Amino acid sequence: MKASPDSNRRPRDPRLDFFRGLGLFIILVAHIPWNSWTEWIPARFGFSDAADLFVFCSGMASALAFAPVFDRQGWLVGAARILHRVWQVYWAHIGSFFVVLALVCAVDAHYGDQRYAEGLKLEPVLANFKAYAAPVMTLRYVPNYFDILPMYLAILAMVPLVMALERISRFAAIAAILACWLAAQSGLLSLTADSSTGRAWFFNPFGWQLVFFTGFAFARGWIAPPPRDPRLAAIALALVLLAFPVSCQNEFSCYALWGHAPLLGDIHVWLGPAIDKTSIGALRYLHFMATAYLAFLAVGPQGRNLHGWLAERFRRVGQQTLAVFLTGLVAAQALGMALDVVGRGFVQDALANIAGFATLAAAAAIVSWFKAPPWRGAASSRRQDGEERQAQPANAA
Repeated sequence: MKASPDSNRRPRDPRLDFFRGLGLFIILVAHIPWNSWTEWIPARFGFSDAADLFVFCSGMASALAFAPVFDRQGWLVGAARILHRVWQVYWAHIGSFFVVLALVCAVDAHYGDQRYAEGLKLEPVLANFKAYAAPVMTLRYVPNYFDILPMYLAILAMVPLVMALERISRFAAIAAILACWLAAQSGLLSLTADSSTGRAWFFNPFGWQLVFFTGFAFARGWIAPPPRDPRLAAIALALVLLAFPVSCQNEFSCYALWGHAPLLGDIHVWLGPAIDKTSIGALRYLHFMATAYLAFLAVGPQGRNLHGWLAERFRRVGQQTLAVFLTGLVAAQALGMALDVVGRGFVQDALANIAGFATLAAAAAIVSWFKAPPWRGAASSRRQDGEERQAQPANAA
């Protein structure tokens, strides 16, 4: 009897799905306009944030999903598989942009102004759509709110090159990744998000690929998992704690209270290039790796500490990353608009965020249902029953 394809698949790592789900919930909170809950997201307490987590986990997931295609079926088929995924992500980006644009236009038309278009800086698009239509479709115009998916698809497009270099040596691949990151730090590699203003992509893929391919390298086996060493844990914890007082972006969202210690603000400015988000400064990268190591220790070997109802909800959301992320982009804007109507306060903000979490969980459940539809199971059962009925006379004979 021939083994089914599913029987050859590696079991899902609960840690990967859990942290992808956690990242998606945090990103939703960060995307709801003027959301008071953003004062408690990781970005307020350190140099790195949920975006680093999301990209790192995406790198691991890509190594598990796509690298085996290169191994089994060759470079050309592997590259075609990546191209297919890039195509999917591209249309996901375009679709989400126009859905949010339609929502913004509808609500602004209701109020008779451009309050939400201004909030997302979409006025140029609406003022001269003919001039912006082609740049939007070719990613020569990338609004800041919609910049994660373009960065992701640009990094995905680098995977075939990295896999080609791996055939020479994993060290050649790692050297190319580091060289690309260094070029981004020096300003030699960047992409333009708006040719009319010269604005660059907020997420420079040539810098962020370092985070992505670090996750890729761990999943691929280029880098061994770190040991569970108390000394490493102490170093990681020290880096996280030292970053806290100087991590905030402004005095209004900084628990170190710059007003009483302006020197901390001066240090934050001085550290600017090292904690840069656009191209992933070195200190930001080290901060993320420190938090990742502490999380690695906290969840236990193979994620054995990740159990219970809440952990399961995170895992289910993390299994449907693209669909849930797109849902979050739209839901965040809709929830922000709802808060503008009902007012903002402790109860209203809590209800809005909880409603957002429920929306993400529902989206994950619906997508999971469609990926394993009951009609597929019913058809398989009928086919199996038919085969058994056809086999019965022969067995009886």
